[in-house]
Amino acid sequence: MTRAESKAANKRALIDAAREVVGKEGSQAKLEDIAELAGLTTGAIYSLFGGKNDLMVAMVDDYTGPLDLRPIEAVGPGLPLEEVVAEVARRFQRMSADPEAAGMLLFEARVLDLVLNDPELLGKLNASARSTEVELAVLFTGREYGGAPITGEQAVRLARALKALLSGLGQSVVLGVHESSEEFFVDVAQSLVTSRVLGPA
Repeated sequence: MTRAESKAANKRALIDAAREVVGKEGSQAKLEDIAELAGLTTGAIYSLFGGKNDLMVAMVDDYTGPLDLRPIEAVGPGLPLEEVVAEVARRFQRMSADPEAAGMLLFEARVLDLVLNDPELLGKLNASARSTEVELAVLFTGREYGGAPITGEQAVRLARALKALLSGLGQSVVLGVHESSEEFFVDVAQSLVTSRVLGPA
């Protein structure tokens, strides 16, 4: 194994260990426990990440990265905005119906506990938390609505509203509050594609 491969493997081990420890301990997670679970030392955490906060950022970024939108992008810019929104809704619905979704939601709650107890970490995580919105906005920009391509600003407004709506619906499915079908996710998501949500061009 090369030095670069060893470094990548150690980073992966620490991120996976951090996820497991934070999933159990939340804000009480200790570097020593993470390092021990990964089979490394706390020195490795400082060497590879710079400290606990940067490891936590890497962990959350690794876990809550944007949806894989490449298959949608592969269809090309000609796909109508409403159909792109429908495909994103289908993916959120599938994620929330996944048998592992409850564990994911619990992990997210532990991360929230961690973040709310550390203002510095909260600031560092803001960009990661918006990553899906950014990816969605890029995907929406330039697609036609009402006879004209939507602007970057309009795409951001739609992306923000869509992510909030679908995240809430997804959580209700995971918690068993509602059993929402793929069709319902799509219908509700497409209802956001209006001039009031998009705002002025």
